[in-house]
Amino acid sequence: MSKGKDRAAMARQVVAGQKAAERRRAVTLWTSVAVVLVLFVAGLIGYTALSGQDEGKLVTPSAAVDDGTAFAVGSGPVNVDVYEDFMCPACGTFEEATGPALKQLAGEGRITLRFHPVAILDRFSKGTEYSTRAAAASAAAGQAGKFTEFHDALYANRPEENTTGLTDAKMIELAASVGLTDATFVDAVNEGTYKPWAVQATEKFSAKGYSGTPTIVVNGEQITNPTTEAVIEAVKKVAG
Repeated sequence: MSKGKDRAAMARQVVAGQKAAERRRAVTLWTSVAVVLVLFVAGLIGYTALSGQDEGKLVTPSAAVDDGTAFAVGSGPVNVDVYEDFMCPACGTFEEATGPALKQLAGEGRITLRFHPVAILDRFSKGTEYSTRAAAASAAAGQAGKFTEFHDALYANRPEENTTGLTDAKMIELAASVGLTDATFVDAVNEGTYKPWAVQATEKFSAKGYSGTPTIVVNGEQITNPTTEAVIEAVKKVAG
């Protein structure tokens, strides 16, 4: 009788052990499933947040033309596109030599002058990404209706390559000197609102096969030697 009781007790222990083992396996399984689900959901939330952030950060100025990449002066029948980097020495030379003539043509209603700020020289601003920041600030100025004034102020104060470029505070100061003191503009510069736009505009520039600045295009035809005479001659040729 005693032996029978012992065997029954042992059997109960075995069954209890098996049940306990099954419970541990179930707990482990569901714990693993829960961990996987948590990681999956966290990853999904993170991806969605990042995607949403990227989309949210890309703000295209409503004042921009030509697929949101340029700011226009005038409304003449001939398009003259100027792709420029605000740190580019050659762009500064082109602006000084040819800018006034192009603006005059735009003012006379003979051309639509379209400025495309791009950022291909960030590597020459000692990590400050001046080209991108300046292009972004010019977009904020364009949105505020002061693109040309701010554009000219940036060139009048163009920093040399291999310097840190102008600070955001200095660009805001230059904007104020041409009558641009709007708080929305100031916030856009300080917060880098249009920096993703500058990156995208530069990507679109590269996608067209362009690589250097200034790049001057008259009604779709790139001017290989963009002197004042060459650009004006190309405009006359298109106008007929």
